Amino acid sequence: MIKVVMDCFGGDHSPNANVEGALRALEEMNDLEIILTGDEKALSAKLMGRKYDVKRLSIVHAPEVISCNEAPTLSVFHKKESSLVKALDLLRLDPTVNGLISLGSTGALLVGSVVKIGKIEGVHRPAFCPIMPTMNRDIVGLCDSGASADCTPDELLQFALMGSLYLEKAYGKAKPRVALLNIGTEEEKGDTLRKATFPLLKEQAGLNYVGNMESRDFLSGKYDLVVADGFSGNILLKSTEGTALEMLKLLKRTFTSSLRAKIGALFLKKDIYDIKDFMDYNNYGGAVMLGLKKTVVKGHGSSKAVSVYHCLKQVYSMEKNHLCESIGNAINATKK
Repeated sequence: MIKVVMDCFGGDHSPNANVEGALRALEEMNDLEIILTGDEKALSAKLMGRKYDVKRLSIVHAPEVISCNEAPTLSVFHKKESSLVKALDLLRLDPTVNGLISLGSTGALLVGSVVKIGKIEGVHRPAFCPIMPTMNRDIVGLCDSGASADCTPDELLQFALMGSLYLEKAYGKAKPRVALLNIGTEEEKGDTLRKATFPLLKEQAGLNYVGNMESRDFLSGKYDLVVADGFSGNILLKSTEGTALEMLKLLKRTFTSSLRAKIGALFLKKDIYDIKDFMDYNNYGGAVMLGLKKTVVKGHGSSKAVSVYHCLKQVYSMEKNHLCESIGNAINATKK
């Protein structure tokens, strides 16, 4: 049985999205158990009249909520009755709980996870690894996307190893193609950090490193994992998401701008909706926090039920394939 605890407050569509996503996951995965943390009255009201296996879904009352505007460290230590802290404590104290999902404060989740759950032995820093769609209808991971703004070459090497294992264990990708985010594809390009990291990735046994990548090729389908420091990675991720959203808005305005455009849109309706679904981040789950002793997934703050469902599938796949154990083995092997 895979047991997951979910912080049900803090997201834009919480707790509705959390509950709906949980119910869908329970229906499809018979060996999944979910614990919901949050206001018991509100969660019970959302579950009223719904059909589900009561043995595999429970509620832990947590009346407080940590908002994204609060100081992460202070909120984790002072809001002990919050849905996030209750979820973190369950993950830390209950050996049968495998993973955690939260749509709330990224800072509080990061601080709480490092302090309460702890890093795998040998891991310097944890890293967020979100998944994005590529133009060949595949996926690409980005590690790191914001957990660590300043990094060393050794830390970027660890991100590459952890991200590769994640794509292998959670998505079945054999020998993921790894690239380093840079301002050019040539080996000599980049700042001091990138120049020092390149040979480490190139020489690492078992890592399928294919060289530098310019940001314009992020969604090209040429790469499976892009390695970056959290500062650069976050800019790449937000720029890509923003461009995709604006392009969808432009398409909508174009197809509703005139009678001729509306008629054309009718013939292309299926294709338009396919593009919309393809570019919707809700269909790709959340950003896994790699390097922790237990599995933690950070869902997008505006995640809907389908995204919560995919977050649960991520935790399920990683636990089934023993990702944390594999990361520990890989990191320890680099020290020998």
